[in-house]
Amino acid sequence: MNRISLQEVIRQSMEALSAGGVLLYPADTIWGIGCDATLPESIKRVYAIKGRDFQKPLIVLVHNLDQLYEVVARIHPRIDNLLHVHQRPLTIVYPEARPAYQHLAAPDGSIGVRLVRPGFCQDLIKAYGKPLVSTSANVSGEASPTRFGTVSTSIIHQVDYVVPAFAEKGITGAPSVVAKYDQQGELDFLR
Repeated sequence: MNRISLQEVIRQSMEALSAGGVLLYPADTIWGIGCDATLPESIKRVYAIKGRDFQKPLIVLVHNLDQLYEVVARIHPRIDNLLHVHQRPLTIVYPEARPAYQHLAAPDGSIGVRLVRPGFCQDLIKAYGKPLVSTSANVSGEASPTRFGTVSTSIIHQVDYVVPAFAEKGITGAPSVVAKYDQQGELDFLR
């Protein structure tokens, strides 16, 4: 039996995203659930599936710096440089989201964004042309799924499209480093 091609998986994923669907997919770190970051109703479904408190913001995944600049209002030059040299996947909490992404901002206006590493997730976001909202594919309070085999069946049954397990090749199997920076570009590593 022939398995589906990665290009076909990306096409089907984009079709689900365009229809407002929620995906189960391998990010560059662990398995996540997410949707088109510009669709508030889809984002509400992500919160519901995860059982996450709406006061806890989700992160945004982008495929390149140009897309990052579409999401955040400004980036300190020190952070721009850090993104080029940091070895592990790095989610940064930026002080201010652009108006089109205010629906994803924390109460203080900040927004967490990760420039994803090469692999399935980056290829999907690049092909789709819009950032994705993302959170770990687990019910709040449970362990984060590091491989497809550890994703709960309750999550699998609630999403609209499940990316095949073979697409997880290259994920780190660990959550990203998380850092927040202030207006002077000083970093506070949160995780």
